[in-house]
Amino acid sequence: MRFIHTSDWQIGAPFARIDDSDKRSIVRQARIDAIKRIGAVAREQGAQFILVAGDLFDSSSADKATVASACSAIGQAGVPVIAIPGNHDNAGPGSVWEQDFFRREQAQLAPNLTILTQSGVYETDSAVILACPLVRRRVVIDPTEWLRDSEVYAGLSSEKPRIVLAHGSVQSFSATWEDEDDAGSAPNLIDLGRLPSAEVDYVALGDWHGTKQVSAIAWYSGTPETDRFPKGSGNEPGNVLAVEAARGSVPRVSRIPTACLGWYDLSYEVSGDDEIGRLRGELVALLGQRAGEDLLRLSLRGVLGIEAYGELERLIESLQARLLRLKLMNRIVLAPTDDEIEALTQGGSDPLITQVASKLVGVSKGDDERAADARVALRELYRARLEEAAR
Repeated sequence: MRFIHTSDWQIGAPFARIDDSDKRSIVRQARIDAIKRIGAVAREQGAQFILVAGDLFDSSSADKATVASACSAIGQAGVPVIAIPGNHDNAGPGSVWEQDFFRREQAQLAPNLTILTQSGVYETDSAVILACPLVRRRVVIDPTEWLRDSEVYAGLSSEKPRIVLAHGSVQSFSATWEDEDDAGSAPNLIDLGRLPSAEVDYVALGDWHGTKQVSAIAWYSGTPETDRFPKGSGNEPGNVLAVEAARGSVPRVSRIPTACLGWYDLSYEVSGDDEIGRLRGELVALLGQRAGEDLLRLSLRGVLGIEAYGELERLIESLQARLLRLKLMNRIVLAPTDDEIEALTQGGSDPLITQVASKLVGVSKGDDERAADARVALRELYRARLEEAAR
């Protein structure tokens, strides 16, 4: 039989670091749209159902608009959707899963959605699901511990594949993806080595936001829509997994891309004023002519003259307009070229400005805050000189 493994949708995530409210809405809507793409993949693959390994919502108290949007998209999937609560949308007291509004929207908009809020066996026509939901954000006991009891498997179908559905960090692989700038932690530990391997055919994991295989039968699907900047090699978000499983056989797993938005990381060192054109070329190669579809973390280092720095500022202005978010780390040092220094310190109609410029040039050669301020002042003086010459 075949099914789709996905997780960490985190519908309703605020994306508070995106300042522009319209752009923030685009990124939030992309997570709803990803559900519709997952449904299309499931139908194309002939999947019997979709498994969501936790964190369908970003919060256990998701607001009503978020609940309605998610249920509407899930209802359009065209196949059953089976989910467990994760750490973000855990099944603790007062959770979204207990709220009357969610239950009404589920019944009306997503009758194909089943939420497994308690550990136990859930059997479908084609598979046995061994559900390991989280009832709190952080739990001390391994959520799969109940599966170590041999009595669990007594009486289970000998023909249907058995699928563990769990959310947490395996001991050999900790999910440190709490935030783009934070180291994170490894709660809700899952010890795969203590699962009776002969009794289980596939382990569908959630929590880590990148697609990753952690054993012959265990995978993290990762989030289907990328939601933060890359964190080193081996992190591959933006997929779902199409899984072919059979009782007593090693599953066949295929990655299927589902992401729409691009999250990129670019570091560039400027070695001269002519480098701005090359930087622009790299950005075109990365982003093309797109607008409103990408987010970029851009790190810049090096030295530029005043005119080249102005060109860089215009390039950054365009990026800020076109991108959904530009996270800029600009360590470019402004250093006037010989020609620019000459234009500032020689000639001109105001000898006082010339004298001030000469002093600023000397101060600007340091590496302290005073020198940085002097470089900014030189840039403004240079622009004033250009305006004066144009009149």
